[in-house]
Formats: sequence, structure tokens, C-alpha cells
Amino acid sequence: MSELNGHARSVTTEAQRGPPGTSLLASACSAPTVFLPAWPKTDRPLTIALMGWARLSSQVREGSGYNLNCSDLARGLALSGHRVVYLASGMSYRLWPRGPHLAFLERWGGIDCHEVRNSPAIAPSAVNFAHAEREIEVPKSTRLVLRWLDATGAQVVHMHSAEGFGLDVVGAIRATGRPVVVTTHNYHHVCPQVDLLHREREVCTDYDGGRRCVGCLDSWDVARTRRARAIGQSLEYLLGLYPADVVRKAMYGARPALRAFLRGKVLRRYVPGKLNAEQIVDPELACGFELPEGCVGIAKARAAAGEAGLIRHDLTPEAGEQAPRDYARSAIDTNERMLANRERHLVVLNDYGRRRVAGAASLGAASLVTPPSDYLRRVLVSMGVPAERTRWVRLGQPHFDQINRATRRSPFYDKRPWEAGGAGAATRPLRIAFMGTTRPNKGLEVLARAIPLLEPEVRKRCHFLIRAGLGGDRWFRKRLSIYPEVSVYGEYDNFLLISARGEYDVGILSHIWLENSPLVLLENLHAGKFVLCSRLGGPVDFIRQPGEDGAHPLGNGLFFAGGDEAGLAAAITRLVTGEVEIPSAREVHEASTLRSYPDHVREVESIYREVLGQEGGGLGASLGARSESVVVRAHEVPAGQGA
Repeated sequence: MSELNGHARSVTTEAQRGPPGTSLLASACSAPTVFLPAWPKTDRPLTIALMGWARLSSQVREGSGYNLNCSDLARGLALSGHRVVYLASGMSYRLWPRGPHLAFLERWGGIDCHEVRNSPAIAPSAVNFAHAEREIEVPKSTRLVLRWLDATGAQVVHMHSAEGFGLDVVGAIRATGRPVVVTTHNYHHVCPQVDLLHREREVCTDYDGGRRCVGCLDSWDVARTRRARAIGQSLEYLLGLYPADVVRKAMYGARPALRAFLRGKVLRRYVPGKLNAEQIVDPELACGFELPEGCVGIAKARAAAGEAGLIRHDLTPEAGEQAPRDYARSAIDTNERMLANRERHLVVLNDYGRRRVAGAASLGAASLVTPPSDYLRRVLVSMGVPAERTRWVRLGQPHFDQINRATRRSPFYDKRPWEAGGAGAATRPLRIAFMGTTRPNKGLEVLARAIPLLEPEVRKRCHFLIRAGLGGDRWFRKRLSIYPEVSVYGEYDNFLLISARGEYDVGILSHIWLENSPLVLLENLHAGKFVLCSRLGGPVDFIRQPGEDGAHPLGNGLFFAGGDEAGLAAAITRLVTGEVEIPSAREVHEASTLRSYPDHVREVESIYREVLGQEGGGLGASLGARSESVVVRAHEVPAGQGA
């Protein structure tokens, strides 16, 4: 990427706008300006093809952190002056044309986005879990990818997810002379469950040649899923979203209506449900403002039962409210145990074993594999990926930088947020936050089980803020409502994260899988927050515990064993009692190695140039001259392909 090109954007600060009543134009003309650097432009633009399964414009809402990184990288490259194109596969289906085909989807952020419709390999990978052999080679899909690369004149390919494609696609692209960079955001290439999480409850350190994979996930009816997507998406295309939804519901209701008619029930009466089905019972209803703890007998009984300070009410689950899945506790050295099983990882006993070998071979065929954590890189090497083809590339995101800048601007940047005792004894609770989703692998259930294990006096000195998206948070909210120290919220977004740094002092990552480079961990560190974290996966590359580094004695986090709710409760207790001192935001930043968004884009661009140079005079390096004349424009669909 070239140096700044001399252009800059001027900004008038709030303090410079003048007194109330002064026009913005007048104050802007008279006030000094702050010149901000413009995004640097390259003087050697490339045509770059990105690939994944999610819709790029959906960002974090489809594909979670993987798609957020892919989409923001694509926008950064486009801002730099590169021509960026994107291809998704495995999610889009139509009733016509019936076979797999390419189609233009949309132009977003300066990127032309296309998709493989009716892909034989369905995404996400979990849908196809029972048919691992179908992901090894998908010739029809691979031929379409090569055709698309030729049509767009792509010089370099960057794959962010192989879900929805065949594992043979990387080798096929390399055979055309184009370099391929693969960023592995999870373990999909070596695990069709993608998280190396057996039955979504325990880390899979030994897959037993593939035999342990059998039955790991519930089977999907792949044909039915394809058919349902094709019907639904075709209706939406023809009728629009809401009319299509009406038709779908009518179709779903036709079969039970027919069964009722055949049984002689022509009419089916509608009986509305209770608006307040919970009927929460308050045993202290007659107390008013008076605390029953004032009665010595009641106070002693509640303390003996471990219920001091609890809110007593009925917790009967409603219909549809199911308890979260159980999980297994991991050993504190699970990371090392996984890496030590290298010989076991190479055993092949069935189709799952063959798929794992094919996945490792696919990564081995890439020009470079760039996982976002070094631990993920080392796991892939233990699975058979050549170490010389791998490189750790740290993630950078625009909202990381916004959080980081807001933290540095705070007047409390150098102030330690909470002290247990002494002259600076806390006058408020220690605020602890969980940010994530309700998916089992994120470990919200671990925190929910740790809170009751805290001593009442410790718990009452805490305030837990839980923000968890993807639904299913209602039962967590109800279960934890007996603790007045817990607040459970629903979904959040990147906009909230910028201001949420002021809501809490310490972050929690209680995941039960081998996390790669969790965005939530990086968001916490950019916000200058000390983190209590499961010692599983990539976080070992980012967390420095107190005493590990003489230059930064307070560190930036504390580990506990994955799935160990007692260990998490003990870690919380160490903070509350002052055994572990919580550093300031500045001290957390100094103890952390973080990457800015511009630096991330620059590093990835330098990798493209590196692998293009490795290809020498191959097709990828020579396509620049013709790429401008072979353009799939936003309003066009390649000839012979359906909408």
C-alpha cells in the first residue's frame, strides 16, 4: 500500500462550533480545523476475489465474526483502490434453473457480490454433517468457481470459509496459476462440526480416525433442506418477503388442516394463551419495605441455606423453555493435549477420517494459510498442514479501533477501575460483563452455574451484566433473576460496544471450545478490560496472567479451566477480595499486542503481493492487464445464468 496521498478530511470539533445560536457554517468558517488522514490509496491495484458462505452485506448477522472480518477486509481493500469481488456458496437455492449456476447478488461497499446457487455442498457445514464424503470433492461447484474467476479476472484468491464449497477447490484454483490465501476462522477443514466440540459439550482431542465423529451432530435431511430453501427463496424473489411468508404459513398449515378435516373436525377453535403464564409468586409479598432478614430466626435460616440476599419467587419453566445443554469440564492443559495427539490426528478409519485428510491437503495446497491465532495454526499443523505454508495474522476491525480510541480519550484511562480495600476501597460493586451469544460453545451456562457458587458476601459486591444474542436468553434471565446482582440483556451490536466499555470493569470469556481468535476477547482488550478467560484455544496467544511478564506485572487477564464453573467462581473471588489487582485501561493496553484495522489491511495486502511474487510468471501475476476488460458489472448476470 502506498504512503498517504496528501489528501485529508477536515473536521471541526464540538468545542470550535461557537456559542449556541451560532450557525454551523459561520463557526466552521471561523474556527480552526483538524485534518484527519485519508485512507491511503495503492498505486498498484489488484483484482482480488474473496470467498465464503455468508452474504457479505450481512456482516456479523450471518456467519458471525468470520463474516464481519471478511466483509470489513473487503471494504478496506476496496477503499485502497483494489477491485474486489466476492463469491458465496451453499446458502442460495432456486426452483429454476434447477442445476448449480452462478448469479449476481448485489453491489455492496464497492464490491461486486456473486453467489453459487443450488450448490451441491450445502452450508453451513453442520447441515451436511452426516455426509462427510460429499464435501471432499464437489466437481460441479468447483468448475463454476473457476469459471467465475476467469470472468472476473481475479489475480489472487482469498478464501475465508470453505463451507458451501468442495475441499478440492483450493487445489483446482492453484492449478490455474492463481495464488490462494486461506484464512481459517475455525476448524472446518479438519472438523465438519467446525468447532472440534464433540456433541457440542466437550473438546474433541481424539476423533479416533473418524469413528468418534459418527453421531456427533443430529442428522439433517439435506434434500429436504435444499427443497425448503429453494421454495422459500423462490417465493420471496417472485412475491416479496411478506407475501411469501403468508404463502409458506398457509402451506405449513395445510397438512394439519387436512388431517383435522378427515377426522371430522371441520373447525379448529383458537384458545388464546395466558398473558402472564408465569404467575410469579412473591413469598415476601406482605413485607412491604421491611426486610425479613430483620427477624433473627429467618436471617439465620436463610444464611444457613445459602440464600442470604436472594429474591425469592417461583421459577417454574414455561412451555418451550428448556434448560441449556450440559457440558464437560476440560483439563487446564487441554490445549497441550490436543497438540500432543498428532499421531492420532493422522489415523483414517472412515469417511470422516478421509474428509479430515482431504481438508489438511486442501490447506496444504494453498499458497499461505493465515489463521487469526497461533494456537489455531499449531492445531492445523498437527493435523498434517505443512508448517511452512502457515502464518499467524492478527485481526483488525474498524470497531476495535473505535473502542480503542474512545478508551484512550477517557479521563479514567490511567485510573484502576476498582480496588477491594485500602484507601481506595470500592464504593460500588465490581462490574463484570459477559458479551456473546447463547450458543453452547460460548459457555454462558458456565457463568450461570458459577454465580450460585459465589459466597453471598462476594456475590453482593458484584454486578454481572450479560448480553447474549441469538435468542434463548429468557430462561437465563428467569433463572438468574433471583440474584439482584445479575442483569441479563439480549442482542447487542458493534455500536453498543463502543459505549459499553463504560458499563463494566472486567470481561468474562467462559467458552467450552478451542476458540480461535475470539472477537469478544479482542473487544475487551481494546476497551482496556482485564479478562477472566477459559484456557482453551487461541486466547493463550493474547492473555498475559499476573506475574508472567516482569514489564507488565498485573497482566491483562486470568485463566481458568474450560467448563470449570468452580474455577470461574474462584477467579471472580480473587478479584473481589483484592488478591488479584485489576489494572488500568492503559496498563491492559501495554500488556496486550493488538492490531489496528489499517495495519491489518496493509498486512493482508502485503501477503497478496508476496504470494503473487511466489507464483512468478504464472496466470495470477499476468491477469492484471486483462482484468479491467473482463468485468461482471452490478446490473449484469453472466450469460446463460438465472436470476
